[in-house]
Amino acid sequence: MKKPIVAFMYDFDRTLCTKDMQEYSFIPELGVDAPSFWKEVAKVAENEKMDRIISYMYYMIKSAKAEGLPIRRKDFVELGKDVQLFAGVDTWFSRMNELGASLGLEIEHYIISSGLTEIIEGTAIHSEFKKIYACEFHYDETGAADWPALTVNYTNKTQFLFRINKGVLPMNDDEQLNEFVEDRNRRIPFRNMIYIGDGMTDVPCMKLVKVNGGQSIAVYTEKERVTSLLTNRRVDFIAPADYSVGSQIDEICQTILQKMALVNKLVDLNHQQRDQETN
Repeated sequence: MKKPIVAFMYDFDRTLCTKDMQEYSFIPELGVDAPSFWKEVAKVAENEKMDRIISYMYYMIKSAKAEGLPIRRKDFVELGKDVQLFAGVDTWFSRMNELGASLGLEIEHYIISSGLTEIIEGTAIHSEFKKIYACEFHYDETGAADWPALTVNYTNKTQFLFRINKGVLPMNDDEQLNEFVEDRNRRIPFRNMIYIGDGMTDVPCMKLVKVNGGQSIAVYTEKERVTSLLTNRRVDFIAPADYSVGSQIDEICQTILQKMALVNKLVDLNHQQRDQETN
C-alpha cells in the first residue's frame, strides 16, 4: 500500500522570511525605503485600476529601468541570497520529513506566494519544495524582464490547492485539473493538507483547507495581527514565526502529523471494508 502523502503549503513573505522579499536588496538598490516603494505601487494600482500584484511587478520593472538596474532572471535569483529566514526554517523541512517517514507518511512542501519565484529560487531553501507557485516575469529576447508571466494574488491562490489536491501541478494543464475525480482517488486529500501563512491575504486558502478537514496555521511576529483569525475560526492555530526545535509551531505540526497518520489508517480500513462488502 502506498504511503499517504501530506502537503505542507506555505506563503513566503513574513511566513518563512522576515519581511517582503523585495525589501532585502531590490528596494534599497533603488535608493528608496520600503514604505515609499509600496506607496507608489498602491498609487499605480489605484490610478491604472490594476491588480495590486501586477502593479508591483510593473513598478519593479519601471523603477529598475529608471535607475539602470539589471532585471534579467539571474539578477532576480541573485537577490534571493539576501533573504533572511525565520529561526529554524533552515532545518524545518528535514525535521518534518523525518517525522513523517517515521509515521508512515510521505511529506511534500509547496510554496503558494504573491512574491517572486525567481527570488525564492535564489534562497537556501528553494530545493526543499516540490513546486513553487509564485509570480514570475516574462523575459524578452535580450533576457530582460518585460511582462508578468504568472501572477498569484490573494484570491486566485486557492486554485493551487486544487492542483496539489489532484496532483495536476503544471500551470498549462487546465483540462485535467477540471476533470471530475472522486475524493478518495485524489493524490493528496484536503485532510492531509497543512497551510501556513501570516495573515489576512492567506485567509481564502486557510479557510478552504480548514473547512475541508485540513489544518491551517497563522504565524506572527505581532500577535494582534492574527488573533482575529483564530477567534473567527478562520484558522486552527496561531504561533510565533519561530520554526526551531521545540517551538510552538514545531509542537503543533508534530501533533498534526501524528493525527493525520492515525486518520489515514482509519480511512484505509474503512475503504477496505466497504470494498469487501461491495465485492
